[in-house]
Amino acid sequence: MKFFGSNKKDNYTIIIGCGRVGANLANTLSDEGENVLIMDESNESFRRLASNYGGLSVVGDGTAFDQLRDAQIDRATAVIAVTNDDNTNIMVAQIAREMFNVQKVIARLHDPECEIVYRELGIDTICPAVLSAKEIDKFLGVLPVKEALP
Repeated sequence: MKFFGSNKKDNYTIIIGCGRVGANLANTLSDEGENVLIMDESNESFRRLASNYGGLSVVGDGTAFDQLRDAQIDRATAVIAVTNDDNTNIMVAQIAREMFNVQKVIARLHDPECEIVYRELGIDTICPAVLSAKEIDKFLGVLPVKEALP
């Protein structure tokens, strides 16, 4: 697998899941000159990437050790799991943190109850349900703006 040359930044981010969130994030990081690799089990998912996307796209399973090694996860500064499956995202996060010692690991979770458990394990999580509720509360004036921010 061919990897990036030296970009303006030394960061290397691996994104697992090329849905709307993953593709948007990959496009943004690429536009900022970051080294980024996005992995998804479906080649069709990569159609969401911008035509000027400058990173790598790899068809693969983000929970497969050999595929993560091929993606050079050992040099990743961040791994972000944003598939549509909480269990997959948590498994990716745990593999990245525990097996490959990636320092910055983020998992998107749909179930707010899971979010609390994994934050306690040191895995940063993003939960759209919780973020949406906080924003709605802010718009309704239920929470002061300072408390409503994530």
